[in-house]
Amino acid sequence: MQQLQVLNSPFSSEQAELLNRLLPTLTDSQRMWLSGYLAAGIQPAFIPGNSMQEAVQPQLAKQAASKEVTILYGSQSGNARGLAKNVEKALEANGFQAAVSAMSDFKPNQLKKVRNLLIIVSTHGEGDPPDNALTFHELIHSKRAPKLAELHFSVLALGDSSYEFFCQTGKDFDKRLEELGGTRLYPRFDCDVDYEEPAAEWLQGVIGSLIESSQTQSSSVSPAASQQQAESVYSRSNPFKAEILENINLNGRGSNKETRHLEISLEGSGLTFEPGDSLGIYPENDPALVDLLLHELPWKPEEPVTVKPGDVRPLENALLSFYEITILTKPLLEKINKLSSNEKLQRLLAPGQAEKVREYIKGRDLLDLIRDFGPWGTSAQEFISVLRKIPARLYSIASSLTANPDEVHVTIGAVRFKANGRKRNGVCSIFAAERLQAGDTIPVFIQHNENFKLPQNPDSPIIMVGPGTGVAPFRSFMQEREELGAYGKSWLFFGDQHFTTDFLYQTEWQKWLKQGVLTRMDVAFSRDQEEKVYVQHRMLEHGKELFQWLEEGAYFYVCGAEKNMAHDVHLTLLEIIEQEAGLTREQAEEYVANLQQQKRYQRDVY
Repeated sequence: MQQLQVLNSPFSSEQAELLNRLLPTLTDSQRMWLSGYLAAGIQPAFIPGNSMQEAVQPQLAKQAASKEVTILYGSQSGNARGLAKNVEKALEANGFQAAVSAMSDFKPNQLKKVRNLLIIVSTHGEGDPPDNALTFHELIHSKRAPKLAELHFSVLALGDSSYEFFCQTGKDFDKRLEELGGTRLYPRFDCDVDYEEPAAEWLQGVIGSLIESSQTQSSSVSPAASQQQAESVYSRSNPFKAEILENINLNGRGSNKETRHLEISLEGSGLTFEPGDSLGIYPENDPALVDLLLHELPWKPEEPVTVKPGDVRPLENALLSFYEITILTKPLLEKINKLSSNEKLQRLLAPGQAEKVREYIKGRDLLDLIRDFGPWGTSAQEFISVLRKIPARLYSIASSLTANPDEVHVTIGAVRFKANGRKRNGVCSIFAAERLQAGDTIPVFIQHNENFKLPQNPDSPIIMVGPGTGVAPFRSFMQEREELGAYGKSWLFFGDQHFTTDFLYQTEWQKWLKQGVLTRMDVAFSRDQEEKVYVQHRMLEHGKELFQWLEEGAYFYVCGAEKNMAHDVHLTLLEIIEQEAGLTREQAEEYVANLQQQKRYQRDVY
């Protein structure tokens, strides 16, 4: 490696000596990271309250040559798509030609022509790709995958560390692209639910590596660029304090369920959304649970702790409104183990105990962990250092902005259950059910979802399957269609436990049926007869007509729980297509895959 000299560099002799000692010890990935960091100028990687796009300002006033960069995203709820759009803007601001595409819209035969590829992808369910990444993921891992010796790539993986297969889809793509001959432009970053800071750091590194690989030299930072101020918008990292207008229980007296309908004001926020989008809510933890935690801890509730730079608050407030305290993860246990000498915890985390760890964390929370393995750390600050920030909860929007200007409605089912001898509550659902009243304010943001949208042609028929709270987005669909005068045929399958107590939004569906906004509705109330009946059973009963609608160009939508309902609905759809079209299972699967490719089969599942 070339030695820095005082005469051939702008450094003093002491600086040159320090650099000459450091540089030979760096790994390739460390050198790439450092080059990206330096290329980003003095801008910090993350500024609280700002978006990732704001974190990476234009870095070069001049470039010797621009290069094309392809950005492919796989997104279920819209996070990856939003990040991809921000990356596109940041790259273009630095002189690169960026093209963004959902994986489902990208033609695989074009992959061989791509030289710079950025993958931004979330992981869904048990380590599975999101719906719009399935086909691309399958091709990349098949024998038909092309050799990619000239490809430079980098992967940004999104996930949730409370799931066992954290960021698995991103890891799959990263490994497979290397196997196909690709070279990493920048190391993969795995992001938890609070992803903005690591995503911004990844983007800085990517831009630095692109600049280095295209052999461009920065001349000076554009004064205009350094003075640019990003528009002030409300977002995940800067939520809007929205007022609760209404909080209503939709279930009748005697119901086994409690479903809250929240109407929330967006006045003055400038936030907009479309049917199919979601509302993000930052909840607070249950004060009763926080009290129990503080009773077990050796520190006082008013003990000051720093939750992030510049944000010091009492321990009680930090546990109430900043840290996640209701979910345990293996990474959390491993972090605690480093701060604790508890032998029981060490035995639980010993090699070969993975099944016991999974069994332990299921249904348990931070209070259980403290009671079982005692407080850890020498101070309140060290104790909270292993906890992660409480993540926002996303709810399908149940209203149309066209029909209800400056408002957003959501439908939230209260979650209460018993596990390991204690009563447990859903964090946000019980926050809404028991502690939110009209006049209160909550931090919210809009999560756009391009994968769950009404057809552009208002005359296209739509079939909607949404049991329980899964019916929420279809209320927004109907409100929007009514406002726009879009009277294409529409068919709703709705299900719940009892007709008399659980028919959510019943009068509204009846009104739309009478007006012709909703063409047809079939319901399944599972507990109103001896044999349980679900939405998929109603689909089968009307399979002939359902298939006829599909042949006429109908769009098929599913919203609700993925593990049971959405899975069963998918299998039922295949069965109907097999029966009515006289196809084999393989041909029926091809038919459904074609629906997905045409965006005529869309799911909002969780």
